[in-house]
Amino acid sequence: MAYKILTVDDSKTIRMIVKKAFSPYNCELFEGENGVEGLAIANKEKPDLIILDITMPVMTGIEMLSKLKAEKDLKDIPVIMLTAESGKENVMKIVKMGVRDYVVKPFKGDQLLDRAKAILKLKPKD
Repeated sequence: MAYKILTVDDSKTIRMIVKKAFSPYNCELFEGENGVEGLAIANKEKPDLIILDITMPVMTGIEMLSKLKAEKDLKDIPVIMLTAESGKENVMKIVKMGVRDYVVKPFKGDQLLDRAKAILKLKPKD
């Protein structure tokens, strides 16, 4: 069974890095450009993992995370946050909100995969 992975980031480049990183694995990828799109996709697809940027227009990653954690069907989905700010306050805030892990931008696909592998048992495509 393929894992469903949702990337929510307003940067097309970041979404491409994520897509490329997961391409050797048995995953189905979904993309959203902001928290509103991300929530809609999460509700529809019930992904196994969400990779979520903090700073986005329309709805920030922190707003989306709080909405995810408030919904019974979505609150247990593991979330890896992407952040350009490695400040202790931000990190503590998202950890308290229940984020599983975080990656500081800029990052390499391998860094993200290492974090994802700690959550999911990724298997290479046959």
